[in-house]
Amino acid sequence: MDYKLTARAIMATLALVFAHAAAAQTPDELRALGKDVEALKAGQAAIQKELAEIKGLLQGAIQPQAAAAPAAPTSAIEQTNISLSLAGAPVLGENNAKVTLLEFTDYQCPFCSRHFRQTWPQIEQDYIKTGKVKLVLRDMPLEQIHPLALKAAEAARCAGDQGKYWEMHDRLFSNQTTLARKDLSGHAQAVGLDVKEFDKCVDSAKQATKVRTDTIDATRATARGTPIFFLGLTQPNSLELKAVRVIRGAQSYAVFKEAIDGLLASAN
Repeated sequence: MDYKLTARAIMATLALVFAHAAAAQTPDELRALGKDVEALKAGQAAIQKELAEIKGLLQGAIQPQAAAAPAAPTSAIEQTNISLSLAGAPVLGENNAKVTLLEFTDYQCPFCSRHFRQTWPQIEQDYIKTGKVKLVLRDMPLEQIHPLALKAAEAARCAGDQGKYWEMHDRLFSNQTTLARKDLSGHAQAVGLDVKEFDKCVDSAKQATKVRTDTIDATRATARGTPIFFLGLTQPNSLELKAVRVIRGAQSYAVFKEAIDGLLASAN
């Protein structure tokens, strides 16, 4: 802002007013113009004060950046300190793996599907099959926006009753557009289940309480969406995970690698 130019404009206005005053022909006109002049003078003083304050603020805002503390780096890996139950949850991998990865998922969630398709295969190859990590899966169907997710979670658990949990898990995520109740029996047949027993299990909602319990626990653990992952060192013979890391959302393989490798290093 050009402060001198602004001041000159104000003075030019005053000069114009005085010229008008000289041309005034009646006492009333002169008195009215005199009031205008006083008002303009007061306005000029106020404007000059405000300009001075603005100038000071602008000068303070452009001080060298070195004086400010550097911003802390952000990371997709959060620190935590929370215990989560593993009781009754499906497990993939060796029980004595050094790191436990607990996932809360939603079968209708597009981000869960993205994780399953894009990131999970490499995690499974590098860490599950090598015995370094075990995956524990729990449910968090977001029913308000994913009305088919609850029944899909029940279907996976009903498949688990016949020893085919992970086969159904993979099948549902590979066919996320066909999760209606009428589709679930076809998925059961495709993975080799006794469809009659499967249908009886799903229609009775016998697994619904377990699914809802998972959702409650996830909410208590600060889960706001899916997928969400809790990581910690495996405690032998324990049905709890003492989680120390959290990863929210469908993050890249590099994020999981950083979190897992850090925990593996701390275990040595």
